[in-house]
Amino acid sequence: MKVAVVGSTGMVGQVMLKVLEERNFPITELIPVASEKSVGNKVKYKQEEFTIVSMKDAIAAKPDIAIFSAGGATSLEFAPLFAEVGTTVIDNSSAWRMDPDKKLVVPEINANVLTKKDKIIANPNCSTIQLVMVLGPLNKKYDLKRVIISTYQSVTGTGKAAVDQLNSEISGDHSIAKVYPYQIFKNALPHCDVFGDDDYTKEEIKLMKEPKKILGDDTFNLTATAVRVPVQGGHSESVNIEFENEFDLEEVRRILSETPGVVVMDDVKNNQYPMPLYSEGKDEVFVGRIRRDLSQPKTLNLWIVADNLRKGAATNAVQIAEYIVENNLV
Repeated sequence: MKVAVVGSTGMVGQVMLKVLEERNFPITELIPVASEKSVGNKVKYKQEEFTIVSMKDAIAAKPDIAIFSAGGATSLEFAPLFAEVGTTVIDNSSAWRMDPDKKLVVPEINANVLTKKDKIIANPNCSTIQLVMVLGPLNKKYDLKRVIISTYQSVTGTGKAAVDQLNSEISGDHSIAKVYPYQIFKNALPHCDVFGDDDYTKEEIKLMKEPKKILGDDTFNLTATAVRVPVQGGHSESVNIEFENEFDLEEVRRILSETPGVVVMDDVKNNQYPMPLYSEGKDEVFVGRIRRDLSQPKTLNLWIVADNLRKGAATNAVQIAEYIVENNLV
C-alpha cells in the first residue's frame, strides 16, 4: 500500500501523518510530497525519516492513495494526474467539493456512496464536517426544514501564519505580518475567507451548500455567519435547527449518543458542555447545550465543537482512506 501525503510539511499535512501513524494505517511505502523548495528535506513518520519528493516523482511512483492538503490550485492541477495513473486521491481543498461528478464524503454519514470509479474524493470543509455529523442522524428522524449556523472558528483554520499572528499579538509584538485585516487577539472577526458579490464569505457559502450534497437532500434551507475568534485550535458552532416533525429532547440526546464519532456533553447543572480546549487532539465531534428554541415550535438549539485539524481535516481524510481499503475500492 503506497500512500502519498501531498502537502506533508503544512499544518494539516503534519496532522495527517500523525493520524495515519496513530490509526496504524496499512502503509508499506510512504511518499511525502511538498513544494519544490521542500524537496529533499525530511519528515518523520513512525520514528523514521522520509525524504520529501516532487509532485512529478510522486506521480511516477503510482501510489495507491494520495491524500492532498496543498490548496485548491495544486489539487486542480495535480489530482487528475494522479488519478490518470490509477491513484485514488482524497482532497482536502475546496477544489472538487461541489463538482457534480465528485463525491463529498464524511464516512460516518455517507461513505456508502463511494465506488471503485471514484478516483478523486473530496474532503468537506472543516466546519461542514462537524455540522453534518449532527445534522445527518437528526435529518433521518425528524426531517430538516431550516438550519441557522453561527461559527466561532479558530486561527488554525487559516494556517500557521495566523497562529503566529495570534501568538505575537498575545506577546505584544505587532511587527509580524498580518494574515487578517485586523488584530485577532482580544477580537472577533466576522470574516472567514473572502467576501463574494452577495456579501457572504466563501466559508459561509461552503456551510450553506456542502451539507445538502453530503446528506443527499436539498429540501431544507441553511444560512450561516462565520466568525474568526482568538482561539488557537478547535471550531465551535451555534446551530438552530427547525424540523418538519416534532421531536423529543431525550430522544435527540439518545440518537446523537448512538451516532459513531459523536459525543454528547450536555450536563449544564455540572457545567459540562463542549469547548475547543476540550476537543484539542481528539477525533470526536462534541455536542451539548441541547435545548428547545422557545420562540417557535419544532426547533432545536445546540452547540457543536470539534478539532478542526483532526476530524475537520486530517482524520476525516484518513477515515475515507480506511473505508476504501476495507471495502476493496482501491
